[in-house]
Amino acid sequence: MPECLVNGVRLHYEEHGQRQEGRAPILCIHGMSSSGLVWGPSVAKVAALGRTIVYDRRGCTRSERPEPYTTSIAQQADDAAALLRALDASPAVVIGRSYGGEVALALALRHPETVRALVLLEAGLVNLVPEAKAWADGVLARVLAAAEREPSDAAKALVHEILGEGGWEKLPAPLQSMFTGNSPAVVAEMRGGFLEAEPEELAKLGIPVLLVASAESPPAFRQVVAAMGAAIPNARTALVPGGHLIDLAEPAVLELVATAIQGTSTQAPNR
Repeated sequence: MPECLVNGVRLHYEEHGQRQEGRAPILCIHGMSSSGLVWGPSVAKVAALGRTIVYDRRGCTRSERPEPYTTSIAQQADDAAALLRALDASPAVVIGRSYGGEVALALALRHPETVRALVLLEAGLVNLVPEAKAWADGVLARVLAAAEREPSDAAKALVHEILGEGGWEKLPAPLQSMFTGNSPAVVAEMRGGFLEAEPEELAKLGIPVLLVASAESPPAFRQVVAAMGAAIPNARTALVPGGHLIDLAEPAVLELVATAIQGTSTQAPNR
């Protein structure tokens, strides 16, 4: 099982696809409560474009979870930067979903030399939209309250908030088990706080950025995507069907990645 010692923590990672001269690698960063396993067969579709790295963030599933466990977006972004450097995979086209999208954005802001392009699947930069921030604060309070009552319920409570009534029950049993096992990571990540970045910081991003929102997710995500799209000069947006667990292999994502790994600035069109 491939592991890499990063900032004092062992991270599990996998490599798919082939290294190709002149093409940037692709790094996939999963969201809260999950792991690299959550991407499923979609990894193969991305890896058909080139070298693709998926990993479990610190505290999640197959990677090390220090005890006592605390973390932050900044720490997670620094881990991603160190992993890219250790694997000689920088700069990369970075895809992040939800909390993983916040990590990907923080990576680009903190370590710009490691990122060639960004694909953010409903990254929750909620400080840009007061209504979204109020909603996210409510989610945080309810999930932490559930964890106080029963620590292993943190992930289930989070899924209920994000996917809605019946969302947990629709998940396959292996996903439910993985999410439940990551409940301590959910608590640590929520206590570590959301990413905050001002429009002035986002305006300095000089790389291609694709912002993807889902038509069936809570409205806060679409509000945030719109605000981020207005702030980032090179951003394009795409609205896709389905809920928050946006497919890694959405056509808009594959289109952006296919051009960005070659170092061109062509991006997926607005949809």
